[in-house]
Amino acid sequence: MSALSLEAGTSPETAPDALAGFTVGVTATRRREEFGALLERRGARVVSAPAIRLVPLAEDADLLAATRQSLEAPLDDVVVTTGVGFRGWMAAAEGWGLSTELSEHLSRARLLTRGPKARGAVRAAGLNDHWTPSTESCKEVKEYLLAQDLRGRRIAVQQHGEPLRDFVADLRAAGAEVIEIPVYRWLPYRDISPLRRLISQTVSGAIDAVAFTSAPAVHAMLNTARADGLEEALLAAFGGSVVAACVGPVTADPLTSRGVPTLQPDRSRLGALARALARHLPEHGVTRVTAGGHRLEIRGHAVVVDGELRPLPPAPMAVLKRLADKPGHVVSRADLRTVLPGSVARDSAEHAVEMAITRLRRALGPSGIVETVVKRGYRLACLYEDGL
Repeated sequence: MSALSLEAGTSPETAPDALAGFTVGVTATRRREEFGALLERRGARVVSAPAIRLVPLAEDADLLAATRQSLEAPLDDVVVTTGVGFRGWMAAAEGWGLSTELSEHLSRARLLTRGPKARGAVRAAGLNDHWTPSTESCKEVKEYLLAQDLRGRRIAVQQHGEPLRDFVADLRAAGAEVIEIPVYRWLPYRDISPLRRLISQTVSGAIDAVAFTSAPAVHAMLNTARADGLEEALLAAFGGSVVAACVGPVTADPLTSRGVPTLQPDRSRLGALARALARHLPEHGVTRVTAGGHRLEIRGHAVVVDGELRPLPPAPMAVLKRLADKPGHVVSRADLRTVLPGSVARDSAEHAVEMAITRLRRALGPSGIVETVVKRGYRLACLYEDGL
């Protein structure tokens, strides 16, 4: 068994064991291996379930038509929402033989970049960016534009996976001519079975956190849950013990708009999201108990006993968490039977509970942590330590 410790000079959020004992669902498609590695290096168990896929439109007639429309007359403003989208637009224009003309038009326009990645793509193309909002949100870009007189202005808006209908409608209502640039779109992932399993695991409590890196991924998960009749249960899980971790406010909006609390990093970056989870879960996802003279930290799928990480199968973990709900109090076999995963026949329920207790004691190691109270049930021989 590995001992949990913090090396000198290592902060809790970067410690190699910060997420040990926790399970995190990852819905990302792009850079999912990189993000998963960031979590695994901190000890997390990662469940990968891509929710969406990016479909480039380099050969799409709509993108070509929008590009030609942009070149018909000078552009006043260009809204660049994503770096990958802007690079894709420039690459497609090059393939059509329009890159020089497009670059000239863009060089004479005000380029409004939604965030650092979009700004970096603009600069990499040899162009100058005019302004970037501090929030990295399309809402602030829209407010920036609407604060000006837009009558007669030609504005190109690069889409970022989903149509920005309200954004475009508000600019048009203010008198602007808006050209929508559909560089790519998001579609559901081809194989949704991993996502359906992740939804089921989240609802059942087998997942400690689900990480989202785009709003379309949130929509895809909610839509898939709705199709399976689990949307409300999924939202309830996120409103309860399961952390919905979102890379930024734009990604979080489909959840926050429905009253679901989210965890967001200070900066909208994958590394910052991993660090936010590594801070949050050990602080809020751990029950600390002293039982039989031993210190226990009960995490998602493991328990730390006197500093030693001990993974637990689902049934013993469910029993331990139920015992820890009432530390020192007797919990009946009938009560424990209700928390066992899966369906248990009534005539075999008592045996199933006894087996879970036996496996729990074996996994914990030291004796005296779980006590049997004859004819009544079981209890943790403990003093509860809140917040230690």
